[in-house]
Amino acid sequence: MDQQVDDSPVMQGERFERRRLRMSTLTNTRWIAVLGQSVAVTVVAAWLGFDFPIVACFALIAVSAALNLVLTWVFPANMRLGPAHVFAVLFFDIGQLAALLFLTGGLENPFSVLLIVPVIISAATLPARYTAALGLVVFVSASVLVFSHLPLPWYADVPLDIPFIFVAGMWAAVLSSVAFTAFYVYRVADEARSLADALSATELVLQREHHLSALDGLAAAAAHELGTPLATISLVSKEMDRATAEEDPLKEDVRLLRAQADRCREILSRLSTLNTSEDLISLMSIRELIEELAAPHREFGVRIVTGHDGDGSPEPVMRRNPAVLYGLGNLVENAVDFARHTVRIDLRWSDRQVRIDIVDDGPGYPADQLEKLGEPDLGATRDVQRSRKGGPGLGLGIFIAKTLLERNGATLRFANGGRPEAGAAVTVSWPRSSIEAAAA
Repeated sequence: MDQQVDDSPVMQGERFERRRLRMSTLTNTRWIAVLGQSVAVTVVAAWLGFDFPIVACFALIAVSAALNLVLTWVFPANMRLGPAHVFAVLFFDIGQLAALLFLTGGLENPFSVLLIVPVIISAATLPARYTAALGLVVFVSASVLVFSHLPLPWYADVPLDIPFIFVAGMWAAVLSSVAFTAFYVYRVADEARSLADALSATELVLQREHHLSALDGLAAAAAHELGTPLATISLVSKEMDRATAEEDPLKEDVRLLRAQADRCREILSRLSTLNTSEDLISLMSIRELIEELAAPHREFGVRIVTGHDGDGSPEPVMRRNPAVLYGLGNLVENAVDFARHTVRIDLRWSDRQVRIDIVDDGPGYPADQLEKLGEPDLGATRDVQRSRKGGPGLGLGIFIAKTLLERNGATLRFANGGRPEAGAAVTVSWPRSSIEAAAA
């Protein structure tokens, strides 16, 4: 099924909930800030000899260090903080830095660009509303620092006249950096989160397929191993039946034993049809693969037409692979879901390539999204009602199918059929050498 990445506020909250920052991450970051601020104040006071409120600056740095000590003492280092708590910590960082800037020249101080750092951290780790709120805090702080601040530390005997237009430029630079950097970091981090979620879903799907395959193999192995002792039981019970007279009270028990042994043989026979030797590790022709993909979908009111064409070379044979079966099956299921009447699966092979074309007669893919198909998150296509079941398509399912098939050497190409009766078209191709190498 072509699953969809849910981008609702609830789902976004769950995704951020799974990636909450550890307490140690924030405290370690603040220790770095405390060290940097202390070095900067010391250098300006002791080496450059500038006159400014040194005691007040170190007091603000001490407050930040004290908060770190309290957090480290009260909370375990590996504690995961919720978004509101991270927001509160970053809010404090902005306030503390803004107070330091007030004492050291406001936006005339070149270190004023550090106001954007808490917003960047928020953009990478918190939902957008918290980042927007922190951006607003920076906007207010920067605006206040333009007009209200102590003089910039400088040489007492050298006049320093910084024009207002320069300060206004710093204000614009800080705010534009906050806006563009936060937006960029948020988009990159969100894409990384979407990709991680989609890859996790892919791994779960593949793990499930391998787990089912392992269960099938275990059942077949159990049927094989139990066959010999069960045959012995059947033989002994048959001899006991022959040796027991009809009037013997044990005759009925012996016949019951034979009947139950025969029933066990039937059950083991059915288990053996799961057939590890023939289903899971055996070879199968490409045409058998196509028929197996089409068979589960022939009862849903859509006609599935299969065709094959070779160049005269022997038909390719491949080893059964749950990942390939799931990936191709997902594409076939999508075609059936979105088709009006017919889905066509065409197989072509040559001495160099094997190709499978899956074409439905539905409305096709949105033209502006063809290049993005196979990505784990397609926001622009979530509202496209392409499925005849009424659900949106083009979500996580295509990404999973594409990932599974590409991991097994395939190349996928998505297109629209180009004919009135042809909708979406997917071409999956392999180098024939890779299929033969896997089967060898």
